[in-house]
Amino acid sequence: MKLYKWLGKDHETDALKGNGWFVLTNDDAAAAINEHEATSGDQIEEYEILDQKGLLEAGSFAVFNNIPVTEDGRELFESRFQNRAGLVEKEPGFVAIRILRPIVSDTYVILTLWEDEASFINWQSSQAYSHAHKKRGTSEGIDKRPNIFPRPSYVTTYSK
Repeated sequence: MKLYKWLGKDHETDALKGNGWFVLTNDDAAAAINEHEATSGDQIEEYEILDQKGLLEAGSFAVFNNIPVTEDGRELFESRFQNRAGLVEKEPGFVAIRILRPIVSDTYVILTLWEDEASFINWQSSQAYSHAHKKRGTSEGIDKRPNIFPRPSYVTTYSK
């Protein structure tokens, strides 16, 4: 199954809204998501869905954790997510998650949707978050392995 992500300006989204795209904004920027077939275009990125829970459209606050991964690091990176505990799904305010493998680029996206921004912030200070990230920064953490991440990851957020 695939997911298509469009990035652009908020004023450019009118045509997308009527064609099955779920549109989110932040300031003057916009992100649109479509889990059905989409025509390729300059602003459309294509991903393979590795794991999914919940309905995207039910969320109001989206967090895109964009993680560049080298070709050599893909197998290890994906295995970490395939074996995840899934604790985030039990958190209050959680709506949906998509683990997305890039088709063309090297940047994976961990997309979570929440009822609101407060729910996401509360998760970040929860025991479930600490458990999910307990190996980060340690010798067991994937972030300490050489040749996995070619550049830093970054987070973007959008609201409905």
